[in-house]
Amino acid sequence: QVQLVESGGGLVQAGGSLRLSCSASGLTFRSYRMAWFRQAPGKEREFVAAITWTGSRTYPTDSVKGRFTISRDNAKNTVYLQMNSLKPEDTAVYYCAAGSVAGHPNNYNYWGQGTQVTVSS
Repeated sequence: QVQLVESGGGLVQAGGSLRLSCSASGLTFRSYRMAWFRQAPGKEREFVAAITWTGSRTYPTDSVKGRFTISRDNAKNTVYLQMNSLKPEDTAVYYCAAGSVAGHPNNYNYWGQGTQVTVSS
């Protein structure tokens, strides 16, 4: 049974930082691209950042470039999202997702339950 468990969310003031973690189990972690998505109230889920299975390449969306960093530790089956210079518009539920390296780059096979990030102004 595949499980992705996010942690590290919380309430932070604008300009602050948080680090999200996503621990994976039940899958061969190195065989999966990993990504972070987010969904704000009343909005559709949006892509935040992705990382290749080796960790050698990352793909942040434009709105978080220079502020958020995705990374992974394959020895710990964990992916991280370091979020700096947070803004109120970053408030959302953040989800991690795993996509098989054999599948389409835009497809993700497994999703976590989400962790709430709230940025106060």
